[in-house]
Amino acid sequence: MDALGEAVLSGEAPERWQSLPPPTEYLAAHTLAEEVDAFRGVADKDVRKTLHVGLVPMPEIAPDEVLLAVMASSINYNTVWSATFEPVPTFAFLERLGRQGGWAARHARPHHVLGSDASGVVVRVGAGVRRWKAGDRVVVSCVQADDQEPATHADGMLGGEQRIWGYETNFGGLAHYTVVRASQLLPKPAHLTWEEAASIPLTAATAYRMLISDRGARIKQGDIVLIWGATGGLGGYAVQLVKNAGGIPVGVVSSHAKAELLRGLGCDVVIHRGEIGIGAAPESPAQTIEYGKRLGRAIRKAVGEDPHVVFDFIGRATFGISVFVVRRGGAVVTCGSSTGYVHQFDNRYLWMNLKRIIGSHAANLQEQAECIRLVSLGMLSPILSEVHPLEDVGEAARRVQRNLHVGKVGVLAMAPAPGLGVTDPELRARIGEQRLNPLRPAATRETAAA
Repeated sequence: MDALGEAVLSGEAPERWQSLPPPTEYLAAHTLAEEVDAFRGVADKDVRKTLHVGLVPMPEIAPDEVLLAVMASSINYNTVWSATFEPVPTFAFLERLGRQGGWAARHARPHHVLGSDASGVVVRVGAGVRRWKAGDRVVVSCVQADDQEPATHADGMLGGEQRIWGYETNFGGLAHYTVVRASQLLPKPAHLTWEEAASIPLTAATAYRMLISDRGARIKQGDIVLIWGATGGLGGYAVQLVKNAGGIPVGVVSSHAKAELLRGLGCDVVIHRGEIGIGAAPESPAQTIEYGKRLGRAIRKAVGEDPHVVFDFIGRATFGISVFVVRRGGAVVTCGSSTGYVHQFDNRYLWMNLKRIIGSHAANLQEQAECIRLVSLGMLSPILSEVHPLEDVGEAARRVQRNLHVGKVGVLAMAPAPGLGVTDPELRARIGEQRLNPLRPAATRETAAA
């Protein structure tokens, strides 16, 4: 650990460590440009082979940026994409960004520091930063937006220069330090540990925009919401948001162990895919319709109606079923395609029944702030299931790659142990450990059952 990092961890006042220079190198999880063809012709693209943990050069911060001492981060599926160099090598993003010149040129390097979540302490601020100072405890939004684009002022996600930090940019959060724009920062919820806080921003805010925002499905009281992958990082937050909004979550899972976990999250209806005969992806349009009929019957048996909204990030394996099963006038909202990007569905069931498909991507800063406010009020809980040290980031990402996890997989960066970073123990006690960590006690059981 470098001197600045040790001073931050010691709890000294920022005035005591402001004179300490940042290190010239820092520990980070990264991929290498020279390995982009490592999996060519390989069936099992094991991310442990391409995720390296080692020292990388410290970048200079731009006037609108801060340097953050990262206490914890988490694994998102974009880390798996980055480490498998699919669907395209992320170095193509970095090279394109670097061609802009100026401060953007820093991003085009032969290594890519990954990670799109972080919690930590601000240690340096750029000359143009106004709202943040050294010593602030923060979480990081994954979205970098260009405030000089007109579209950004309507919605930060609409700008052509909007990028996902740690995936489409360098200097991500799976590291001891990260460089982020001041416009990515939000206050860390004081009752959470570092690793709990780091598990929230990307997936919780994505689910918030998909379901609650006026740019998403805008669910309301009584809405029935079908949630694929309901014990995953996105799905676990979706269940909570639907419940908070007065809706009826219907979760789809792939194992009895996950069904038990989902009931513990408070999901009203739990459907085991295998028990209704849709255990594998459909192989034909006719099979898609048949699977949709089976799922529709199961939902109507449980709640008496078809779903108003389908929450789908699975992609090719589920999308045709989602379009079929949502009710007349309903909406399928999608933010990803972990099983494949090319979707096939029968358009008759879309146009003739006036259904809608809503594309959604991450969340703008206002939506992120609204989501974090719910967390700070104790109305939305982290769904962290396991925590790994930074040195084991390859194993953590491999578990996500193979779908052996539930909820979110956390990674400790500078934080020396789990359980640190709480500054409001009274609120934490009022909420209770079981509500704050509903998936942690059962994580070992799910791992054994996987």
